[in-house]
Amino acid sequence: MNDQGEDAMKNDTVQIAMLGSGFVADFYMQGLDNVNHQQVVVNYSRTAARAEELGDKWGIPDQSTDLQAVIGRDDIDLYLIALPNFLHEEVAIMLAEAGKAMVCTKPLARTAEEARRMLEAVERAGVFNAYAETEVFSPAVVKAREQIEAGAIGEVLWVRSREAHGGPHADHFWDPDLTGGGALNDMGCHCIEAARYFFGKDNKVKRVMAWGATLSHADRTSAEDNALMIMEFDNGCVAHAELSWSARGGLDLRNEVHGSEGCIFTDVTRSTPITTFSLHGTGYLVEKAEVDTGWTVPLPEEAFVYGYQAEMKHFVDCIRTGQAPRENFHDGTTAGWSICCWMPLTSQCARASG
Repeated sequence: MNDQGEDAMKNDTVQIAMLGSGFVADFYMQGLDNVNHQQVVVNYSRTAARAEELGDKWGIPDQSTDLQAVIGRDDIDLYLIALPNFLHEEVAIMLAEAGKAMVCTKPLARTAEEARRMLEAVERAGVFNAYAETEVFSPAVVKAREQIEAGAIGEVLWVRSREAHGGPHADHFWDPDLTGGGALNDMGCHCIEAARYFFGKDNKVKRVMAWGATLSHADRTSAEDNALMIMEFDNGCVAHAELSWSARGGLDLRNEVHGSEGCIFTDVTRSTPITTFSLHGTGYLVEKAEVDTGWTVPLPEEAFVYGYQAEMKHFVDCIRTGQAPRENFHDGTTAGWSICCWMPLTSQCARASG
């Protein structure tokens, strides 16, 4: 058990520092709100107003704009990196050099090289490191994996995943220098981990091919806003992913798992157990919903459905008990390699469309 785990077990409460106070941090707080044996004692932001806003909303006792001071505290058992992509490497290395346990949001880094440096830093320091990839903690995806393990669909042969919406919510996501890419980098990491989870991590990605283009947001980004990815695994099976920043109607999350004796479909955002018709507007419906009038499909308990609650509970339990996390920086590095080291399909697609 690491030192952080031993200290947390003595107090029976994992003391958490939230690094970031924006969109992702708020989802993490929603997930943690239903997790026992933890307390977020401080949240950091680069601006005092954002820090105070999140702190007030969730009753976090301390806010800070001094990252060094937060990292230097001796009462923190776990740091959650919920910062923009361009800050992940710097902050993770700072935490590793300070001997701190950490969880990093997705994608782990902007490039495979950044991810490798982060992985080397945590391994060199011997600190707890976890990768907050929500897709493989989503209850529907976990259930699908349980059915696969029970032999329900035989040998998994082919996986198809789709993640799409109308575009990022924050301005910095449109800048590939800050994020590392466009839709493929933003959402492809989810599809990669879903495929690895369904096939089993013993099956390695052997070859990756991808196409990307800026179809509808050329006025906002030079990165791809639509992409297709095909991954061939060393067992000969294939996964493919569809990513879009120009799909209307709110967040679209779907998986298909096809086996030799059956198939499994998950659709958590467009097949919810409630539908509503409203002339006046319903208020918040689902992440990146564009309208709230007429017929709508609200998504109850988003933090549970997406996997935020399950992953936060898992990471807290790992710190308390000294277990290794299901997702760590190795997994984040694999996702980064798959995205960054693909063979382009652009010319083939161009010929086919012509």
